[in-house]
Amino acid sequence: MTISVVRLGSTRRPHEGLRIGTVRRPPRGVPKAKFAELDFYDVWLPQLSPSPRLLALAHRSVTDDNSWRAFVRKFRAEMSAPDASRLLDVLAALSRQTHFSIGCYCENEARCHRSILKELLAVRGAALA
Repeated sequence: MTISVVRLGSTRRPHEGLRIGTVRRPPRGVPKAKFAELDFYDVWLPQLSPSPRLLALAHRSVTDDNSWRAFVRKFRAEMSAPDASRLLDVLAALSRQTHFSIGCYCENEARCHRSILKELLAVRGAALA
């Protein structure tokens, strides 16, 4: 069993399982009834997304290396808070029992918080695709 890290809105792959959206806000202008049809996500878990104060830095970090390093440091600090850390522990444990996916809308996974989530899950022993 594994966790896949995906771009929300992309075509689902075999054995991807339930999609968990780790985004701060639902997509703008898309009615909630259309989410499943557009393959955004099945469940929304904004607790594993950057905080509102980090979102601006996240957007700058797409092209700026210094901003990216600052974002990674601050997002890791947010994910070390007890509630977020426990959620990551749960996902890592679940990955050994079932297939599911975590995702975000960002085009470039390498400059997206989902790449950091993937690292944090790996440290916890998650089974990753």
